[in-house]
Amino acid sequence: MSAGPAASRTTPLAAKLAARIRKEGPVSVADYMRACLADPEHGYYRKSAAIGRGGDFITAPEISQVFGELIGLWCAVVWQSLGAPSSVRLMELGPGRGTLMRDALRAARADPAFRAALDVHLIESNATLESSQRASLAGEALPIRWSADIERREAPAPTIVIANEFLDTLPVAQWVFREGRWHQRCVGLGELDALCFTAGEADDAVSTGRLARAPQDGDILESRTVALAGWASKLARCGAPLAALFIDYGHLRPAIGDTLQAVATHRYDDPLRAPGEADLSAQVDFAGVAEAMRDSGFACDGPVPQGRFLSALGIVERASRLMAVNPLKAATIEAGVARLLAPSGMGTRFCVLGVRSKGVAPLPGFEPVDIARRAP
Repeated sequence: MSAGPAASRTTPLAAKLAARIRKEGPVSVADYMRACLADPEHGYYRKSAAIGRGGDFITAPEISQVFGELIGLWCAVVWQSLGAPSSVRLMELGPGRGTLMRDALRAARADPAFRAALDVHLIESNATLESSQRASLAGEALPIRWSADIERREAPAPTIVIANEFLDTLPVAQWVFREGRWHQRCVGLGELDALCFTAGEADDAVSTGRLARAPQDGDILESRTVALAGWASKLARCGAPLAALFIDYGHLRPAIGDTLQAVATHRYDDPLRAPGEADLSAQVDFAGVAEAMRDSGFACDGPVPQGRFLSALGIVERASRLMAVNPLKAATIEAGVARLLAPSGMGTRFCVLGVRSKGVAPLPGFEPVDIARRAP
């Protein structure tokens, strides 16, 4: 989805990147993405509210409350499978505006013992979004704490992790196939010092054994190996037992293709056009995520398409109950659920992966289990 330099324009971060490139040479796509999202001065996630109809994009929890409610019920069932510990850390990575957690905690009232055991921990680096989360969760009589990362001093404890549309924001490395060899894809300077993509040094260590076909000239390969290994290690430090749920847009198997994209005001944009002022993301290779988690000692369930996962949890039944008690909102509820399940949309474009400590039972949702009946 990447475009060329013609669309680029100067932003404070573009000027900062150009100065860096003139001094040090082209930067990797992963470093460019990291700067666009997390630069301390001009990074998109340091200052932008991003999510919602008035932002740049909308996520599943904003589409339907049923999504977050089912995740809350899923957490309650998983807590039981962990042995119903008297204290459990419920951690969300990239909690957005707090909508998912708010809906999940509301549904968790169906299991008072589970709610009483909760220690909620939100991992958020965006001060604007943290303010939204605090407002959204202000009425919850539960211990809730915020931090920018999983802290090294975090005491080992039973942990349940939720990560919806988090993995796609991790920096992605890219390589481009030229004359029979893979070359690291970088961002450099072109005409008039405009940012542009360029091929760097050849990298013969690139592994393509899992690809469905042989690469051709101009093909682009993506990987998050470094970022995923880091987060897998952080989760391992949380201790056992641990269960995690990753939901994101991507593909079930490794594939060739450039998926780096920018989104601004709900429209796709050129990733190089306005660094720091648009959301940057790339599709998730769920096979790569599972491999990184297994390398850190975890077991995995799935990945499966989102539609299949939500259907297994009983989303249609849960929506039917909400429609029955809220007839004036029935059409809105039905439309939201249909969007989450659409075979040609979010139902297949989004995938779900379960991650668990070895010894923890397979997680619900990857086999038909209707947990919607637990909700009042």
